[in-house]
Amino acid sequence: MPTMLVIDDDRLNCDMLQVIFARHGFQVVTAQSGREGLGRFQTLQPDVTLLDLRMPEVDGLAVLKEIRARDPLAPVVMLGAGATDIHENLARELGVTDFLRKGLSLDVLIRTVNRVARPAAQAQESRYFSTAPSTEGAQSERILVVDDEPLVRELLVQFLEMRGYAVQGAASGEECLALVERDPPDVILLDIIMPGLDGVEVIKALQPRGFAGGIIVLTGSQSEELLRTAWDLGIQEVLYKPVDLDRLLMAVQLVLVCREG
Repeated sequence: MPTMLVIDDDRLNCDMLQVIFARHGFQVVTAQSGREGLGRFQTLQPDVTLLDLRMPEVDGLAVLKEIRARDPLAPVVMLGAGATDIHENLARELGVTDFLRKGLSLDVLIRTVNRVARPAAQAQESRYFSTAPSTEGAQSERILVVDDEPLVRELLVQFLEMRGYAVQGAASGEECLALVERDPPDVILLDIIMPGLDGVEVIKALQPRGFAGGIIVLTGSQSEELLRTAWDLGIQEVLYKPVDLDRLLMAVQLVLVCREG
């Protein structure tokens, strides 16, 4: 089985990437700091490494420099959230295999991994990409994931689709309301902090539209006032980022069961 190392200080990103690429045939090991990542790289010698640019203490560029000193040919894809041309140029000078900016789609990331992974990994990965079973019709429950962060949104969509749900993604509160008008979901996973309409404003806007589904709020905010407002508006659950995927799945299932009851 080909191996992947994910080095990212955001546990949600680590968890989601682990789920997605495990589904595509990789043994995925994660590290939540640059130092931990270098240790795991030395031990694992992965077929491909996904490396976050921005991390505290030892950042992605420093990690890349150390990796190149140990293995000049190891496939390394850098995920450049908030990157500038200067960051990308530095990474390329250090020999990064590929550099992906913030806002990339999950499909782009998957294709990039498929292209740069060591040959043995490519052979097995291509089989998983071509034979992934469809979950269409496995369940009728529909879920809408609303998050302005593209990678987080697409990873959540993929995770829930692999559990048999019919899932759509929305990048903003405005897009969420438009999708609800056309095809109301059974559950909305709603990021509470977004530009434009935030999560609380979306919940308020859903009420006159007669939305009868469940709402699970996803938040990295510790604002008691904001969350109290959301609870008062009738949400079913709050999950703090980074989200534990088992808890997320359980929350979705409980909301659906309560609606059926």
